[in-house]
Amino acid sequence: MLSKMDDAPEAQIQDSNLRTERIKDVVARYFRCVLLSHRWEGTEALLHDIQDKVVYELNELGGIAKLQSFCKIVRDAGYLWAWMDTCCIDRRSNTELQESVNSMFVWYHHSALTIVYLCDVPPSSKPGALARSVWNERGWTFQEFVAPKVVIFYQKDWSLYLGDRSPNHKESSAIMKELEGAMGIDARALISFRPGMSDVRQRLQWASSRVTTLQEDVAYSLFGIFDVLLPVIYGEKKQNALGRLLQEIVARSGDITVLDWFGQPSEFNSCLPAYITSYTTLPRTLPSLSEDQIQTAISSLQQNPVAVDIAMKLYDQLDYTSAARFANCRLHLPCIAFRVTDVSLSYSSSHETRFEVKADGLHDLLITTKEPIVQFSRTRPTQQTFVLVRPWDRSLLELPDFADLPDVGDDAENEGDYWTPPSSPSDESPSLSLVKQEVANLESRALRLLVRLGQPFGAFLLMRQRGGEYKRVASDRYIIAQVVKDVTSVPDPMDIRTIEIL
Repeated sequence: MLSKMDDAPEAQIQDSNLRTERIKDVVARYFRCVLLSHRWEGTEALLHDIQDKVVYELNELGGIAKLQSFCKIVRDAGYLWAWMDTCCIDRRSNTELQESVNSMFVWYHHSALTIVYLCDVPPSSKPGALARSVWNERGWTFQEFVAPKVVIFYQKDWSLYLGDRSPNHKESSAIMKELEGAMGIDARALISFRPGMSDVRQRLQWASSRVTTLQEDVAYSLFGIFDVLLPVIYGEKKQNALGRLLQEIVARSGDITVLDWFGQPSEFNSCLPAYITSYTTLPRTLPSLSEDQIQTAISSLQQNPVAVDIAMKLYDQLDYTSAARFANCRLHLPCIAFRVTDVSLSYSSSHETRFEVKADGLHDLLITTKEPIVQFSRTRPTQQTFVLVRPWDRSLLELPDFADLPDVGDDAENEGDYWTPPSSPSDESPSLSLVKQEVANLESRALRLLVRLGQPFGAFLLMRQRGGEYKRVASDRYIIAQVVKDVTSVPDPMDIRTIEIL
C-alpha cells in the first residue's frame, strides 16, 4: 500500500503534464498562421478597407482580389489564420509600426507557412520565371524568404509555380537552384540562414542590389537580418537610417568589414557609405602568405631575440587596444597610423583624378578620388594634415575562443572529480606545463601577428579637421598599402592610436 500511495502523486503529475501538453498542442495548432510575401502593387487592401468587414463579401478590385485569393488558399490548406502586411498593420499608429518593423523577421520565422505571390509570373511559366520576378529585387522580400521554415511559391493566377506540389519549396532542388542563381547566394546559406552578426560584410553585399519604395526601408528591412532593434523614424534621411544600422552593427560586433567599401561617403559618418550599393563590390582580396610561408618566417624570427621582444611588446599593446566603436555619430577607430609626407596630382590618360601619396614606412600609393585633395610636400608644407591608417582588426590576435571550451561547471557531480593532489616541487605539474604551453602559444601568436602585419593591407586616407578630428577621404577604388621594410628593423615601428572620425 505504501508503494502504491507513493506512486500515485507521481502518476497524477505525469497525467497532468500530458494534459497540459495536449492543450498546448491544440492551442498551437488552432492559432497556426500563414503569412504572405509579395510585391506591393498599385492598389493594396489597407486596414481601414477590411476592418469589421467580411473579406469575401468585398468588391474584387485591386488589392482586395489578392487578399481574397490569399485567404482562400490558406483556408483550403486547413489553416484558420492569415496575415498580410498591407492590411494587418495600422500604419497610422507609430507604436504599432515600430513593433511591426522590429518583429517582422520573428513573425515570418514562426509562421506555419509563408506563401510567396509572384504577381509578374504568368501561368504555366517555364523554369527561370522566378529568377526574373521583381520579387527578387525588393528589400523586404529577402527576410520574408530566409526567415520561415516552410515556403510555397504561387504564380499570378494563384497556381503553384512549376506545378510543384511538394509541401515545402525550400526543399525543391529545382526552385532553390533558380533562387541561388537569382540572388547570388548559395542555396545552403539560404536554407540554414540565422539572424545575427556573422558574415556581416557578405550579408550587406546580398542586400546591396535590393530596392524599396520608401528610402528608409533599405535599412529597416535589414533589422531582422542582423537581429537589431532600432527606432523606426519614417521621414529621416536614408543616409541617416543606413548609418544608424551600420553604427549598431559595429557597436555590437566590432566587425570593421562594415568599413570595407568605396564610393560616396555618408553624411552620417565619413567612414560609412552614403548608399548600400557601395557594398555591391566583393570585399577586397589581398595577397596572403600560405601557412608554410608563415611558419618559415616565424622560424626565422625566433632566431632573433630582438624580433621576439618587439613582437611580444607589440602583441601586448594591440591586445589592450579596444575594438572600434561609435558615439554620437563619431567613429572611434583603433588603427596603426602612417604619417603622409607628400600628396601630388598624378596625370593619367583617363578622366580619373589620381593622387600620388607618400607616407612614412609605406610604399608610394596612387589614390583615385572625386574629392579635391590639397597638394603638398616636404618642400611645400601645408597646414592640412593627412594620415594613412590600417584599421585594427582584433581577429589578427588569434585569441582562443573561450565560448568553445567545455563548461564542466553544470555537469560536475562534485568538486572532487576535478581536484588534483599537490605534487612535489620537483615534478613537472600539469599546471606548470599549461603555463609553459600558453607562453609558447603567446610567443607564436605574437610572431604570427608580426609576419601578417608585414603583408599588404587595406588602408584609409584620413584628413584632419580643425577640431582635431578626422574625416575619411573617399576613394573610387580600394586603397592597398604595403610596408617598406621589416617592422623589426624600425626603432619605433608602429604608431598605434585611436582616431576620432566624423
